Amino acid sequence: MNTLKGKTLFITGASRGIGLAIARRAARDGANVVIAAKTAEPHPKLPGTIFSAAEEIEREGGKALPLMVDIRFEEQLRDAVKQSVERFGGIDILVNNASAISLTGTLETPMKKFDLMFGVNVRGTYATTQACLPELLKAKNPHVLTLSPPLNMKPKWFQNHVAYTMAKYGMSMCVLGMAEEFREQGVAFNALWPRTVIATAAINMIGGQEMMEASRTPEIMSDAAHAILTRDSRTCTGNFFIDEDLLREAGVKDFEKYNVKPGAQPLPDFFLD
Repeated sequence: MNTLKGKTLFITGASRGIGLAIARRAARDGANVVIAAKTAEPHPKLPGTIFSAAEEIEREGGKALPLMVDIRFEEQLRDAVKQSVERFGGIDILVNNASAISLTGTLETPMKKFDLMFGVNVRGTYATTQACLPELLKAKNPHVLTLSPPLNMKPKWFQNHVAYTMAKYGMSMCVLGMAEEFREQGVAFNALWPRTVIATAAINMIGGQEMMEASRTPEIMSDAAHAILTRDSRTCTGNFFIDEDLLREAGVKDFEKYNVKPGAQPLPDFFLD
C-alpha cells in the first residue's frame, strides 16, 4: 500500500506548520482529513486557521472537516471524534502533532507555562489517542503517529529546558508503551522527529529569519509521515523514526529540495546526538 486514498486522518494542530503539511500530503492521495486545532480566528502572529487549512486540503484533492478543538479537554475530543465518524464513517489514522514549547530554565518557567506544555503535549496526546482508539481498533491498517523525539537521557537535553524536555518525552513514552499494549490488536504506534530544524511559525518566533533560513521545509516531515502511514501497521510499530534517515532508506537522495535557503547547511534539531 502506497496511498492514503479514502483513509481518514485525525490530525491535531493541523491549521499550520508540520500538521498542515502532513494533511496536504494525504489530501493529494485523496484522503479525508479532520483538522483538530484551536485556531478558528486569525492569530496576530501565527498564520492559518482551521478553515484556511480546510481550503488548502480540498484544493489538494482531499476532503476536510475543520473542528475547533482544545485537546486538553476530553469532552471536546469526544465530540470531535463523534463528528468525524458521522462525516467520514470512522478514523484510520491519528497524528499527534499539537505541541507547546517554552525553551526556558526552571526559574524562568512559570507554572502556567509548565501546565500548558504538560496539558497539550502529554495529557493532550494521551487523551486524543484514548478518544480515537475505539475507532482505530475497528480500522483496517490503523496508525498512530506522534511527533516526538527518541528518548535520549543525556543531561544536556534536560539542563536548559527541563520542563519542555519532560513534556516531549512524555509524548514519546506514550509511543513506547502503547506500541506494546496494542501490538496484538494491530494498531501501529510510531514517533517521527526531524534531523534538522523545521521552518515553522514557532521556529520563527524563537530564532527569527536567521534560524528560518537554516531550516528545512515541513515537506520533509510530511513525506516521511506518508512513508510511515502507508506501511503495514502490524509490522511497523514501536519505532522512533528520524525523517532524513527514513527517507534515505526509502531511496531519497536529494535533500537540498527541502532547504528553505538553497545551499544552506540546516541546523540540527534537539534531542539527537
